[in-house]
Amino acid sequence: QPADVFHFEGTVYSHHMSPVATRHCLIAVGTKSPKVQLCDLKSGSCSHILQGHRQEVLAVSWSPRHEYVLATASADSRVKLWDVRRASGCLTTLDQHNGEKSKASSEAANTAHNGRVNGLCYTNDGLYLLTIGTDDRMRLWNSSTGENTLVNYGKVCNESRKGLKFTISCGCNPEFAFVPYGSTIAVYTIFTGELITMLRGHYSTVDCCVFQPNFQELYSGSKDCNILAWIPALREPVPDDISEKSLPQQKLNPAYEDAWSSSDDEG
Repeated sequence: QPADVFHFEGTVYSHHMSPVATRHCLIAVGTKSPKVQLCDLKSGSCSHILQGHRQEVLAVSWSPRHEYVLATASADSRVKLWDVRRASGCLTTLDQHNGEKSKASSEAANTAHNGRVNGLCYTNDGLYLLTIGTDDRMRLWNSSTGENTLVNYGKVCNESRKGLKFTISCGCNPEFAFVPYGSTIAVYTIFTGELITMLRGHYSTVDCCVFQPNFQELYSGSKDCNILAWIPALREPVPDDISEKSLPQQKLNPAYEDAWSSSDDEG
């Protein structure tokens, strides 16, 4: 039985609950409206709105570090960070040029991407924010200063007209971003921008990725009606005290190894 029903005009592109909040029960909702709506599960109302975007809001994400900080991405090429306790507007609007006057028109200044921004995801510690736009670019931002870290991921193909639901690993070294890329999933290292591999297994467009840190597993959903679970390939443990004498033995064919048993039963 539904406990609460919230009605919105037009499409709902994205919604998110804070993973760390203890003092509020707000669900942030991005819709066709440029206003970001906050639904309060305690009161059942969605009267709280954040105004500042000019077009539809395609992605929303609460910070995993600060319970009142919310990031929103819009079709107006902008990414805004909000403290939802402040009524005066957003904390900052991310600028891909880091405040330097671009040679383009002033309209292009203070934009995160040169196209619709349809995906965003915080790193697990909340220190960085990763955004994706229809300009086929992915950008990594310092979430406290709002600075573009200028990591170059190359061309990140993004044909989604709606929100792009990608994810970031947790507990890996280095940390990875898993980005739907047609019927495959592109795996990038976050801080160096290197494309590590493409995960192939789906037969149609991949819509979303979710990372499960407890099992270090990735789950992907696709238009082929399948959900695939991906697990990391385990490396062979390397002994700490590798001596020069033991190295050649590791390359021995098992057929030539000593197969005698030392147990008393087989005398």
